[in-house]
Amino acid sequence: MDNQDTISLLKECDSGTKMAVTSIDEVLGRVQDSNMKNLLSESKIHHEKLGNEIHSLLNWHNSEEKDPSLMAKSMSWLKTNMKIGMNDSDSAIADVMTDGCNMGIKSLHKYLNQYQNADKKSKDICRRLASIEEELCKDLKDYL
Repeated sequence: MDNQDTISLLKECDSGTKMAVTSIDEVLGRVQDSNMKNLLSESKIHHEKLGNEIHSLLNWHNSEEKDPSLMAKSMSWLKTNMKIGMNDSDSAIADVMTDGCNMGIKSLHKYLNQYQNADKKSKDICRRLASIEEELCKDLKDYL
């Protein structure tokens, strides 16, 4: 029998990678600085690769993928477009993306604590995703 904590943790990580890719796609076309654009593009690739790994594990567990909730997507879209609509500078974009990273990091650590019985591989994936978010947040500080 599959460990339900493992599946739940993988689903939350799946949702997180999808949310990150969507958020990066929302702002990428507005970024002016080529280095910042490359930074976001590379992070998107890291999220997509990890997302593919998560999908494989969910399939192995005979489980469905998880999309971000409609509420989370709507709130993210609204915040991004309101903040950038008033100021579409790279600094404003870095600010929005940093907020998103911090929310993701917080959620991932919450899920690690919530799903303590998840297997080692799933916990490792969750930590890797948090690490990707932490690295992006650190790198974006130069643009705030």
